[in-house]
Amino acid sequence: MNLNSRRQFLQRATTFTAAAVAFPHVRAAEPVVLGQGTHRYRVVPGWGDLGADTPVNDCHGLAVDREGHILLLTNETRNNVIVYDRRGRLVTKWGNSFPGAHGLSLVVEAGREVLFITDLNRHLVVKATLDGRILEEWRWPESTGKYPKEDDYRPSWTLHLPDGGFFVLDGYGRDYIMHHGPDGKLRRIFGGAEGGIVHWGPHGGMIDRPAGAEDTLLIAMSDQQHLLRLATDGRKLGQVDLPGGNPRQIRRYGDHYFVAHLGDNWPKDKNCRGFVSVLDAQSRVISNVGGTPPVYGDDGRLHSMAHQEEVFRHPHDLAVDGEGSLYVAQFASGKTPPVKLERV
Repeated sequence: MNLNSRRQFLQRATTFTAAAVAFPHVRAAEPVVLGQGTHRYRVVPGWGDLGADTPVNDCHGLAVDREGHILLLTNETRNNVIVYDRRGRLVTKWGNSFPGAHGLSLVVEAGREVLFITDLNRHLVVKATLDGRILEEWRWPESTGKYPKEDDYRPSWTLHLPDGGFFVLDGYGRDYIMHHGPDGKLRRIFGGAEGGIVHWGPHGGMIDRPAGAEDTLLIAMSDQQHLLRLATDGRKLGQVDLPGGNPRQIRRYGDHYFVAHLGDNWPKDKNCRGFVSVLDAQSRVISNVGGTPPVYGDDGRLHSMAHQEEVFRHPHDLAVDGEGSLYVAQFASGKTPPVKLERV
C-alpha cells in the first residue's frame, strides 16, 4: 500500500468510527467504549433493524422473557410488539390497536409470563399474553372522582408487587398513582398535586425492596431529575437526586440499577441527547453510559451530569439480558430500532 492509499484508508476508518458514535447502526471497525469503571459497553452496529416490513415509530418499552427474547413496544400500529432474538433477528410481531403504546411490563403470574401495556391515547391499561391475546383491561378510573373526563387520564407505566397487585402511574395525566389488588380491583389512589406529586413526574419505575425493608415504589420522576421512593401507601421515604438527567425508567439487574435519561437539558432543549446511568446498591452513580463520568463533591452530592458521546437520542426504556448486554429503546429518534450494547 503506497502512502496516498494508506492515508485514504485511515481517513475512511476514522469516518466510519465517528459515524458509529453519531449513528449507532452504522458499522465501524472499532466501536467506541462507553461508560466508566466496571460498567463499560460497546454498541452492536445494526442490531434490530428489520427494514420496512417491520417498522418502528417511537420505541417506548422493553422486556426480556425467559427464553431470552427481547420484546419491544412501539406506537407503530403495524406491529406494536416486536420480539427479537439476542442477535436482533425477528422472532414474531403483533398488535395494531395501541396508537399510544407507552409502558411495557413483563410479569410472571402462576408460572405464566404476561405483559402489561399502557396506552396514552386510549387511556387504558391492558394485560395480554406474550403472543398478543388480550386478557383484561383497566380503563378511566372515573369512580375515584379525580378525573372529570377520560382525556385527563393518560397512564404511563405499571409497577408490580410479588402478590399480583400492581400500581398504575398516571405520568401524562394528573400524576396520580393507583393501587390495584391481586384481583385487579382498585384499592386506593394517592399522589397528584394534593399529594405533593408535581406534574411531569411519575413516568416509570419499579417495585424495589431495599435490604431488610418492605416493598417500595421506586419512581423515575422525569422532568424533576430524581428518583422518588414511596411506601406502598404513598408515604414519601426518600429520593435520589440525578442532576442533569431526565429519568424516564429504572430497571434493576443484580445489585445495580439502570436509569434511562431522555436528555440532559430536557424539556428546554427538545433536541438534547441522553445517556444511561448505572447506580450501585447504595444508589450512587458509578457509570454514565454515553455520558460524563459521575463526580461527587465533598458534601456527597452528585455534580450535574450530561451526555458526552453522540450515541443516544432520547433513551426511554432499557433492559439487561442474561449475558449483561444492555438494550435501549429511544423516543423521537428518527424511527430507529433499539440500541444494543455489549458489556466490555
